[in-house]
Parts: sequence; structure tokens; C-alpha cells
Amino acid sequence: MNHLSFGITLATPATHDALVESCRAAEGYGFDSVLAVDHLGPNRTSPFSVLNLAAQVSPTLQVGTYVLNGAFWNSSLLSREVQTVQRMSGGRLQLGIGAGIIKQEFDLAGIPWTPMDARVEHVGSLLDDLRKLLDAEADVEHPPVLIGGTGDRMLRLAAERADVVSVGGIKHIKGKPTGNFRVIGSDETEERVAFVRDAAAGRDVTLNAFVQVVELTDDREAAAARIAADWELTAEVVLDSPYMLIGSSDEIAAQVAASHARFGFTSFNVQRPYLDALGPSIALARAAVA
Repeated sequence: MNHLSFGITLATPATHDALVESCRAAEGYGFDSVLAVDHLGPNRTSPFSVLNLAAQVSPTLQVGTYVLNGAFWNSSLLSREVQTVQRMSGGRLQLGIGAGIIKQEFDLAGIPWTPMDARVEHVGSLLDDLRKLLDAEADVEHPPVLIGGTGDRMLRLAAERADVVSVGGIKHIKGKPTGNFRVIGSDETEERVAFVRDAAAGRDVTLNAFVQVVELTDDREAAAARIAADWELTAEVVLDSPYMLIGSSDEIAAQVAASHARFGFTSFNVQRPYLDALGPSIALARAAVA
């Protein structure tokens, strides 16, 4: 039996009650995990503080980061946070980490915006040092590691080092400033997944898809045309992309099942605004691949 897992980001809950509401709704729909983001700017929240509270709100949900900006962390500080969440949650943390892709946030933090090669190298070194620090803590279980990305460098690191490889579904548009992205379609996803499997060289990794849009509708074509205009895409690309789930609950479940069958995705993450759109399809998707 194939088990599909689903995660939902908590975004930036403004209050304790808002966080509780999100966790309860996620549990009700059958989500497996709630995830904290790692961004800077107005009204942003601390990822590990949010996870510690979420772990107390729900004794069953896994908690995770999706994803930490590796450049914001050194190994000692990260080890302290990981140990705290693991102890407070009973070992329910999944550590998601990336290289950081938004230059403005580096500027806010006063951290140099280095080339991607240097940022990826830092993530690898961070994981090396973190493992050593956690090895010294006899009572702390190493959390599974998720590495997210779409480009060769991050996906190669993920294939070699992570337990979960998350394909982000968006790529930077060449020639445009950082923060400008395009969504990738099925053929490009197939190529990215093949790249991961080749780089993994036989390692058993879980494949995760970071879904960019979920919309419940009884008119897929009309919704796709509107979304395409917002993203500066064609409707055909929107309908083809495994990172844009559009349609009725049954249609969305079928798209999830199709992504599982074609690409091998067994894990799907979405952002908080899509909790209620994806939620009704979770049981349907699981039944479809059982």
C-alpha cells in the first residue's frame, strides 16, 4: 500500500488562536504535518517558536521547517533549535533547509548575497556540523532532512544528503531580478526527477512536490486561464503543471494520484491559503493510490 503524506505551511500566524485553528483544521483534513517558514520582513514569525507551539497544540502532527534559509544559520544555533523542538515534540521534527533565493531578505539580515555555489556549499557544511553536534546529544534523535530546490546544484545536494527531496516547482526566470519565477510543467518535472534519481545513485529518497496553487472549481479551463494571466503563463502550462492543482475535489485527487504514478511523488506540501482547497481531496487521493 502506498501512503501519501501531506504538509501545510503555517505561514505567519498572527495569534495563538490562529495557529491553533490552522493545526486543528489540518488534523481534521488528514494532513500529516504543519510546517514553519523562514522569512524576514514585516509580521514574520520565528520558525522554531511556531513549531514548538504547534507541537503542543497537536500531539499527532509532525512538525517541520519548509524551508530554513541556510544562510541565516550557523551550526551551533541551529543545533540548539533542533534539540529543543525534538525534545518538546517527542522527536516529531523534519528539518527542511534550502539555500535562500530572495536577495532582499539577505539585505535585511545584513548577510552578503553570495553566488549559488557558495550558498549550496554552506548548506552542506551546515548539515555536516549539525550532525556532529547532534551526535553528542545522546537523548536527541536526528531529524529526517528535507532539502528543497529545482536547480541542479540544490537537487544534487538533496539527492546525496537528504531523506526527502522536494522539487519546488518554480525556477528563476533568467535575465530577471531575483524573486521572479516561472512554474515548471510535467516534462520538466520528469527530467528533474530523473536527475535526482541519477544523482542519488541508489539512495532511497522520498520525493516531495511543493504545490504552488490549489483551486477548487467546477470550471478548470476558466480557472486556468485566470491563473495563467496572474503568472504570465499559458493556460496549457497551468493545466499541465503538477504544481497547480485545479478542479473539483475528485479532479484534484486525480491530479495528485497522477503525479504519484508518473513522477513518484509520495509527499505533497502546500501553503496555508490552500488548506481548505486541498483538504477535501486528501482522503480521495489516498484511496486512489491504495
